[in-house]
Amino acid sequence: MAEEIKSLDELNAVAEGTPAAVEMSTPAEPQRDALGRSYATGKRKDAVARVWIKPGSGKVTVNGKEMDVYFARPVLQMILRQPFTVAGVEGEFDVMATVKGGGLSGQAGAVKHGISKALQLYEPSLRAPLKAAGFLTRDSRVVERKKFGRAKARKSFQFSKR
Repeated sequence: MAEEIKSLDELNAVAEGTPAAVEMSTPAEPQRDALGRSYATGKRKDAVARVWIKPGSGKVTVNGKEMDVYFARPVLQMILRQPFTVAGVEGEFDVMATVKGGGLSGQAGAVKHGISKALQLYEPSLRAPLKAAGFLTRDSRVVERKKFGRAKARKSFQFSKR
């Protein structure tokens, strides 16, 4: 039976009569800047986080403040540590993040998404555990807009017969 064709390049190569060069087994190469950092953007609700990670002692800085100062609630701090725990690299990377928009919960989710994407770009072998945990998928749930003629998005004004 013939080989299965999975991309347009492979289809073009077959049409031209040349064997297609399949490089599926080689993992993607790390993406790092001149300072050895990886950058990613994380999003959650209305919050957008720009995240840089580099090898270090595990220090997390959000908007110029330490993680435990910016995210005072332990639940939010736990959310930020989840990608490192799942990937098994706790305390190995320093994180510098800037966050805008939304509330604290949405911002924590945005930083978590950004950290996960940056870890995957820094070390492509970490993609499998992060993807299995669902950390690379953007949670697209946002607040539904208010409609005219209604009290809120779906709630109606109180009905009065007379």
